[in-house]
Amino acid sequence: MKTRKSRSRALRFAATLIAAPVAVLPMVLAPPASAAWIVYDPTNYAQNVLQAARALEQINNQITQLQNEAQMLINQARNLTSLPYSSLQQLQQAVGRTQSLLQQAQNIAFDVQEIDQAFQQKYANIDLSASEQQLVADARSRWENTVGGLQDAMRVQAGVVGNIETNRAQMEALVDQSQGATGALQATQAGNQLLALQAQQLADLTAVIAANGRAQALTDAERTAAAEQGRVQRERFLTPGSGYQPGNAQMFNTGGN
Repeated sequence: MKTRKSRSRALRFAATLIAAPVAVLPMVLAPPASAAWIVYDPTNYAQNVLQAARALEQINNQITQLQNEAQMLINQARNLTSLPYSSLQQLQQAVGRTQSLLQQAQNIAFDVQEIDQAFQQKYANIDLSASEQQLVADARSRWENTVGGLQDAMRVQAGVVGNIETNRAQMEALVDQSQGATGALQATQAGNQLLALQAQQLADLTAVIAANGRAQALTDAERTAAAEQGRVQRERFLTPGSGYQPGNAQMFNTGGN
C-alpha cells in the first residue's frame, strides 16, 4: 500500500514539473551553488530569431544582387563580343576588279588633263591646212577612240555582272551572321558590313555609268568632229583654184637607141 502511494506521489510530482512553466524549472531543479544559472527569456529569444531572419533576408538580397550583376556582366560581354566574320577582303577585291577595268581604258583614260589634251588635238579644231592624208588619219584615230570606249564600257559591264555572285554570297553570309548575333556589337558589325556591301554595289553602278557615259561622249565627239571635217573638206572642194594647167606629158621613152 505504501509502495502504491509512493508511486502515485511521484507521478503527481512529475506531472507538476511537466505542467509548470519552463521559467520555474531552474527554481525546482536548483543546480549546485558553484554552477551558473541558465535563464530563458522568450522576448529576447524572439528578438534574436527576428534579427537572424532579417540578416538572412539581407544575405538573400545580396546574393540576388550579385546574381543580377553577374548576369549584367555576362550580357555586357555578349554585347562586346566581336563578329567572327568579315567580308572586307571580298568586297575590296570586287572593288579592285572594277577599278582595274576602269584603269585599262583605251586611248583616252579617265584623266582630266589627258581628256583635255586629246580633245584639243583631235576634236576641237580641224586644221584647214592639214593634208588629206592627215585628215583621214585623224578621223581614223577618233573612230578608234569611239570603238575603244564602247569596248571598255562592255568590259566594265561584264566585270560588274561577274561581281553579282560574290555580292550574293556575301549578303547571304552577313544576313545569317546578323540574325545569329549574340550581342549588340555583333549585330552592329554585321549591319556595317551590309552597308559596305551596298557601297560596293553603288561603286559598281557608278563605274558602269561612267564607262557608258565615256563611250557615249566619244561617239558624240566623233560625230561632231566628222561634221566639222566634212565642212572643211567641202570648202576645199568648192574653193576656186588655179584649175587645170596643161603641160607636157611623156607616155613612152623617146630617147635614142
